[in-house]
Amino acid sequence: MKVEMKKRVNHKKAGIAGKLTLGVVIFGILLGVVCSTVGYKEFTQVLEQQYNDSAYEIAEAARACLNPDKFDEYLSSGQTDEEYDEILKRLDDLVDATNTTFIYVAKVDTSDYQTLTYIYDAVNSKSGFDRYPFGYTALGVDEKYVNNVRNIVTKGERASEYLYSYSEESGAHTTAGLPVYDSKGKIVAIIGVEKAMTKLENARNTYVVHVLAGTLAAILLFLIIYSLVLHKEIISPILVVTNEAKRFADSSIPSDVLSGVKKKDEIGVLARAVSKMEMDIVDYIQNLTAITAEKERVNTELSVATRIQANMLPSIFPAFPERKEIDIYATMNPAKEVGGDFYDFFMVDERHLAIVMADVSGKGVPAALFMVIGKTLIKDHTQPGRDLGEVFTQVNRLLCESNSEELFITAFEGVLDLVSGEFKFVNAGHEIPYICKKNDVFKPYKLRAGFVLAGMEGIKYKCGCMQLSPGDKIFQYTDGVTEATNSANELYGMGRLEEFLAKNSALSPSELLPELKKDIDDFVGEAPQFDDITMLCLEYKEQMREDAE
Repeated sequence: MKVEMKKRVNHKKAGIAGKLTLGVVIFGILLGVVCSTVGYKEFTQVLEQQYNDSAYEIAEAARACLNPDKFDEYLSSGQTDEEYDEILKRLDDLVDATNTTFIYVAKVDTSDYQTLTYIYDAVNSKSGFDRYPFGYTALGVDEKYVNNVRNIVTKGERASEYLYSYSEESGAHTTAGLPVYDSKGKIVAIIGVEKAMTKLENARNTYVVHVLAGTLAAILLFLIIYSLVLHKEIISPILVVTNEAKRFADSSIPSDVLSGVKKKDEIGVLARAVSKMEMDIVDYIQNLTAITAEKERVNTELSVATRIQANMLPSIFPAFPERKEIDIYATMNPAKEVGGDFYDFFMVDERHLAIVMADVSGKGVPAALFMVIGKTLIKDHTQPGRDLGEVFTQVNRLLCESNSEELFITAFEGVLDLVSGEFKFVNAGHEIPYICKKNDVFKPYKLRAGFVLAGMEGIKYKCGCMQLSPGDKIFQYTDGVTEATNSANELYGMGRLEEFLAKNSALSPSELLPELKKDIDDFVGEAPQFDDITMLCLEYKEQMREDAE
């Protein structure tokens, strides 16, 4: 059995660490891919633009060498002269000096803007390409090229879009195109410069390698540190708590092992809770063994009953940390060891939240037992889509069947639709709630009280409805609040309650109730508490999306 438990613990350890580590690895890889892709595109765009600008600078320099006034003479006669040869040599020198693939000057057939007649074609001596002879006629390579030629000839502008090409033989190239004007300002030809982007591919490849290497190195370093921190901060403390819980379950002897877990996060809370649980269990066993007198037995039972009653009421806040739509807080301070007041809140289904506030007549153990019955019946009969009037009608019938002590319950129940904000409610002789609309103050919501539960058989209850909007709050309470009495036998009263709520309407539920209890305590002073004081506040913070159900 011990060996099996050890294997299970080790498996759990590997499972937690593995899942967390895998998540970090996936996140790191995705982050690296995104950063690399974005950087790669930006880097390439900037470098290509630089090459394109360089090509246009070369085109401007080449255009300055030409004598456009002789183009028609050359083409009509088919003969060139010494000036032509000198210009061609200058273009050849410019091609070699600027590491350009070639520079060409061609006359465009304006009937289709596709036919080009070459006047000059200067080719880089190291490129391996052949020079097009004077008068050579060629067609535009594609529609994009032809459109750019048309724009150059008709608008007298540089190519309207960036011309980029790539081939296995010559690699990446950028092309610049400009109009050539004669002395009369007429466009007589175009000049094109094709420049090899020799550094582009190498630079891009180097960039990708560096980024990937850096990303992998960063991920590896982070994983090493992350694994050490993960084991120290999470895995090891959890194993300490797990092993101590198993040891205590086998021996029932507490130890101070968990006192070494000094963390202040959820693991620390768990460790202290387990340590306290051990002490509580041991104390309880010792108390049961030591009790010999009836009075001590009764006190112990009342103490246990108090804890049981407290544990029956929702007491962990925030109650629904995963729910952004609501914020709820409630408190119950019994006048004796056990009380007859109770509150409850629970999710009826994914989109409906129920709240309950009730007060059992009488005090002490009988009221507490009747409270348990009433609370259980109300929760069990509150079902999705069921009318709240029917719920209280059925609960009343069941309570009346076994009520030999002739107790009764005043109760209020409401169900909030988190999507629509519709708040349906039923009231059985209980105090009226206070409603605070967004950016307003709490005001009493007038409604018919109805008859108490377990007071009379055959009573039928009706369901009411109100509309809440995001930012609205509901405050509900028992009469122990307004009937709190000070040493001068004065009641806290409705007026003082309304005044307090009006002044503190902006407080959140978890802030409002403690402040109200403090105000009640200040009013009561040293006078003994006469009745249970129970309060609940619900804030409808935002609408739930229907697709989130």
